Amino acid sequence: MTEPGPPSAVRARLARYAGLAGAVLLTVAGWLGGALPDIPPADPWRAAYGPWALGCWLLGTALLVGAWWSLRQGAPSTRWAYLTAGLWLLPLLAAPPLGSRDVYSYACQGWSYAAGHDPYEMGVAAAGCPWVDSVAPIWRDTPAPYGPFFVLLAALAATLGGGLAGTVVLLRLVALAGVLLAALCLPGLARAAGVPTARAAWLALACPLVGVHLVAGAHNDAVLLGLLLLALLVLVRLPGKPKALLVAGVLLGLAVTVKATAVVVLPFAALAAVLGRYTPRALLRDTGWLAGGVLAALAATSALSGLGLGWLAGLARSGDTEQWTSPPTAVGVVVDYVGEWAGREPGAVPVARAVALVLLAALLVLLWWRSWTALRALNDVRQRVHRLAAARPRVTLSAAGVALAATVVLAPVFHPWYATWPLLVLAVSAARTTWFVLPSAVACFLALPGGTSVARYTKAPGAIAMTLLVVALATWAWRRHHRPAPPPAARR
Repeated sequence: MTEPGPPSAVRARLARYAGLAGAVLLTVAGWLGGALPDIPPADPWRAAYGPWALGCWLLGTALLVGAWWSLRQGAPSTRWAYLTAGLWLLPLLAAPPLGSRDVYSYACQGWSYAAGHDPYEMGVAAAGCPWVDSVAPIWRDTPAPYGPFFVLLAALAATLGGGLAGTVVLLRLVALAGVLLAALCLPGLARAAGVPTARAAWLALACPLVGVHLVAGAHNDAVLLGLLLLALLVLVRLPGKPKALLVAGVLLGLAVTVKATAVVVLPFAALAAVLGRYTPRALLRDTGWLAGGVLAALAATSALSGLGLGWLAGLARSGDTEQWTSPPTAVGVVVDYVGEWAGREPGAVPVARAVALVLLAALLVLLWWRSWTALRALNDVRQRVHRLAAARPRVTLSAAGVALAATVVLAPVFHPWYATWPLLVLAVSAARTTWFVLPSAVACFLALPGGTSVARYTKAPGAIAMTLLVVALATWAWRRHHRPAPPPAARR
């Protein structure tokens, strides 16, 4: 199979400036009806400039997504991809927070910690944050679900920022630094995995989810991804080197203390840490150094912040919302609808979520074992050193990306920016891209400029549609797995 050629100059130019126009329209939508520091309206259509804001938002999103999608096979060059993605970011840097009000939660949690309160023991309202009116009502009384490293960053921003505007600007700069760190790591990871760097840079950086949610929305997922990609780059460049493994472990530990999601990558990072032949002894030896770095980062941030592991309790409250954008939640909602017709009390959503988490754990174990088996199979081939060096990044990075994708799909809650977790890892490792690029494109349309979700206004039809999709995909997977093998004559 041959690689598709670079796009024509006219097509690339149209994509570049269509995306720029979309970014400008999204910035206009932000100032007309974005997540400004007042209470968001219950109905965006009834806001002062609601129809104009939504019109600019939908048109701008369509232009950005269309431009990104049109070059999904690869940009003209890596440099062109970086310049275009940067061009699209410029207007978004001038926008207010877009698509979410989470940055105000970060600001208040940072203020609470700086003021001497424990953000894992009380919500920002109880702590007396002066900016609490900007926080989404559902999160005002919940403890922080983020790790101590990010709480320290948020506290630093709140201290240096002075007021809410300054704090938001500094938090956006922190998010931008995370995206830039990830951007620096992309070419090295892509080359190690044998993926075209122009395609990897385009898919990862030009995706509207990155500009709109990670940068304009200032989500801490940007910091998570920057640390995660840097750790993976260290591992694929310097496997088996104790000092490098310690550094990679510290980076992974810091990623975990931003968001606990990074935990699912650790078993696959352990596979990338092995140098030479894959044996249980080599795995234990090299994983020990990596684990030491992770534990050192966890201990250091917990001790430096004085907060310990209290943030783990806050993770339980992250599923307080019920939206059909999470497949297990959608299935639970539909079961509750059917149960109501039968006169039963609703209660299927927690059960569906618990089943999904069990399934996720089983899938992660299976994925790790298949990756380990594939890498061990290379031990006995000729020229194994060369083959292992070429195969390790491809197998381990792809497995880490699939693990993140499974986590996103089976999590109790889904927000559009969650799709960036697998997107950036798979962009540098996956041979086929449509299966994760298409859902990322759809996710771009799920948020509204003021921070409300489309799911809020489409609960019943959305839950039914998502459940039907889950059933269809499960049926397809079952039939494919149980498809009879073709006769020997057909395989010739």
